[in-house]
This record gives sequence, structure tokens and C-alpha cells, in this order.
Amino acid sequence: PVIRELKRVSTPGRRVYAGVSEIPSVRQGLGIAIVSTPKGVMSDAQARTDNVGGEVLCTVF
Repeated sequence: PVIRELKRVSTPGRRVYAGVSEIPSVRQGLGIAIVSTPKGVMSDAQARTDNVGGEVLCTVF
């Protein structure tokens, strides 16, 4: 497991929010997006499973 890319999506000046159907898929599912939801901080897959959206913090590949 190697982290090749860590990209910040939301910044203090530009927050990016996504509903459950709008959460991005990172590199066709090979990477993950970290999402801050009302249920806590979780991966994009877990957010889809729990059917919650939130602020997209970063993507990891």
C-alpha cells in the first residue's frame, strides 16, 4: 500500500459539499475520498453505505 497522491478538496476559503449521490469516485474506485459527515469522518464507500453526504475533505490515491 503506497500513497501516491493526497489532494485537498475543501479549503477554509472554499468548502466542497456533496450529497450521497455526488460523492466523487477517485480513480475509478482505486482511491478513496475522505468525507466529513454528521455521523463522523469516513471514507467515500462508508458514506455511500450509510447513505450520508457531507464535506469532501481530501482524496487519497
